[in-house]
Amino acid sequence: MSSRIEQLIDEIEEYIDGCKYQPFSNSKIIVDKEEIDELLRELRMKTPDEIKRYQKIISNKEAILNDARAKAESLINEATLHTNELINEHEIMQQAYAQANEVVTMATHQAQEILDNATIEANNMRQAAMQYTDGILANVDNLLSQTMKITQDHYESFMGAMTHYSDIVNANRVELNPPEADEYTGDAPDGAAPPDNLNADML
Repeated sequence: MSSRIEQLIDEIEEYIDGCKYQPFSNSKIIVDKEEIDELLRELRMKTPDEIKRYQKIISNKEAILNDARAKAESLINEATLHTNELINEHEIMQQAYAQANEVVTMATHQAQEILDNATIEANNMRQAAMQYTDGILANVDNLLSQTMKITQDHYESFMGAMTHYSDIVNANRVELNPPEADEYTGDAPDGAAPPDNLNADML
């Protein structure tokens, strides 16, 4: 069963795949800012919980080791008790010592084997949890990078369009108001000579 954070990553990828391309572009897409922000917001909220879940798995290593130690101690105690019972029987004293040593040795080996297996299992669980968490974080980082690039591309495209429209507006204004000589004062645009038909009084 996949986690909610994996489901969110799948939803974001499906959403991006389903977005329409910008006109005249095969790489830039049009996204709904509110919808993508909502998905990213939930992703940010779920990521810490997901990491805590795998930290809890890692912390179970100590519980596994403690359980193994308890089993080992129980085996040793049983072996010691059995040894004492054998020693108390005078008739089989020598046999009791031999059996006791054998039981203690076997119990010690079993206890060590339990501890070794528990340590290996706990380390494997820890490594798997760390790799899984790192993979999730790598997917999140990649998704955020893609989102930032898409946002930057939209901003640059928007500013380019605004600059183009501003140039068109200014050109239209110049066409509507071309520089002309003042018919009352005779002042001409900078660099132009006054008309020849002005009389002295007007000068």
